[in-house]
Amino acid sequence: MEAGDAMERGHSTPLLPESHGPKVEDDAMHVPLLKDKKRTGSKAPMVILGFECLESIGFFGISTNLVVYLEKVLHGSSLASASNVTTWSGTSYLTPLFGAIIADTFLGNYNTIIVSLVFYLLGMMLVTFSAFLPTAAVLGGSSVFGAQTVAFVGLYLVAVGSGGVRSSLLPFGAEQFDDDNATDRESKGSFFSWFYLCVSFGPIVSGLFIVWIQDNVSWGLGFGISTACIALAFGVFVLATPMYKRRMPTGTPLKRLSQVVVAACRKISRRVPADAAMLHEVSDKVDPQPKIAHTGDFSFLDKAAIITESDFGEVIAEEAGSSSWKLCTVTQVEELKILLRLLPIWATSIIVSAAYAQMNTTFIQQGSAMNMSILSVPVPAASMASFEVTCVLGWVMLYGKVIVPALRSFYPGADGEPSMLQRMGAGRLLMALAMAVSALVEMKRLDSAARGEEISIAWQIPQYFVLAGAEVFCYIAQLEFFYAEAPDTMKSTCTSLALLTIALGSYLCSFIYALVAKFTATGGSPGWICDNLNQGHLDYFFWAMAAMCTLNFVVYSGFAKNYKLKTVLS
Repeated sequence: MEAGDAMERGHSTPLLPESHGPKVEDDAMHVPLLKDKKRTGSKAPMVILGFECLESIGFFGISTNLVVYLEKVLHGSSLASASNVTTWSGTSYLTPLFGAIIADTFLGNYNTIIVSLVFYLLGMMLVTFSAFLPTAAVLGGSSVFGAQTVAFVGLYLVAVGSGGVRSSLLPFGAEQFDDDNATDRESKGSFFSWFYLCVSFGPIVSGLFIVWIQDNVSWGLGFGISTACIALAFGVFVLATPMYKRRMPTGTPLKRLSQVVVAACRKISRRVPADAAMLHEVSDKVDPQPKIAHTGDFSFLDKAAIITESDFGEVIAEEAGSSSWKLCTVTQVEELKILLRLLPIWATSIIVSAAYAQMNTTFIQQGSAMNMSILSVPVPAASMASFEVTCVLGWVMLYGKVIVPALRSFYPGADGEPSMLQRMGAGRLLMALAMAVSALVEMKRLDSAARGEEISIAWQIPQYFVLAGAEVFCYIAQLEFFYAEAPDTMKSTCTSLALLTIALGSYLCSFIYALVAKFTATGGSPGWICDNLNQGHLDYFFWAMAAMCTLNFVVYSGFAKNYKLKTVLS
């Protein structure tokens, strides 16, 4: 399944803790039941959960087997098909950032979802239509170029539409709960977990059912089922409109960050006082939001909170509720500092995402070159993604029932629960291991192919299992970490930034493919990744990815060791 959706799944409770009301205490990797006692009676959250199930099936019905479709039906090369999939996947996780900005600033969540669904459904219909064009092209004497054009136009419409839905659906679901109601607050936390569980429903259904139809019955029928899911989700969502609670957009938080930079530059000649208490901060009566403790790093930005004689008017205006481009609060300055501290952690996630993208490209191509059966049961290469989802659930249980108790037995004086930074580090290390295991399997496959034999696709099971462990430790912890560290005014923005690493990782993967083609497909050599994998060296590519992930882990460890966690003043 896609990395970004893996990040969105709720294998912790809750992944997105509420900033208002009492916290629901549950095991860190446990998915609770949605509690219905003393509910307000609204069925809107259940409608949204059903919507997400259908949307997930529709999206993964297109994406799971896409590399095979581009290669075998639209006649793309192995390298070009893998590159096209990662580029499209990256776009799908870049558009949520723009969707979040549009929803927060202009349209609101509901209207953003409706507009996005129009693009989404149109794109799905075009992709489905493209599956019928190659046959029609032969009859009509046209080239396959027409089918490719229709398919790619449809795919990028899907990327735009799914991005808008992905950015707005979860916060829209959260809006349906009443934060002033204790039972609703508890149910709201459970809703997050159930939402992510619905996301994981899609790759299982697509991997076991839709992929089989695409490979054995009809690509058009397989894509048509996915399109029907989006159409049904669209219809149900619109029909349920009267029961929704809808909020108007509140504006972008980027203004607060820009004010800090501008105010600091205006006071570039001022010296920051040694006593941080001399810096500007509003009282709790004016702004009841939690205050963030002052930190000493990025001290230049502290200049924005220096109070000068000319700032007294700004202080009065701020006490009245207006924001200023001349004077900022310590909390406002610290919000920008938090983002700056998050950037190195964020950047190392891009390498992880580039490696994770292999599951939907080179892993499938590797599996397609094997004997695609396990114990005489046919297993399409793309269906191994469903096995990966099962492994994710297995790792979740392994973490809660084995790993944490083992740590507590070795360190009885400590809590035994790894921090989010430690879990992300473990995920990065496991990603390097997954690439190394993939290389070993490819070496085994090439050795057997040289003897005229085929090994079973079951040999891929270990690499998918280790990859699932990397997903659990890295992506889930990363989403928790970004949300926990984000300022209260920027929770959605930081969540979108976490998804942006998936987009940039996919783009980086496409760039890596281009480099591999440029430097290995020379002098008559077919290159590491070629149409006939038996003539290439996919194992070299996996070893290179393993080395890159290992270096990424070392760099991350240095940043994580020196990271200063946010401190909220009571």
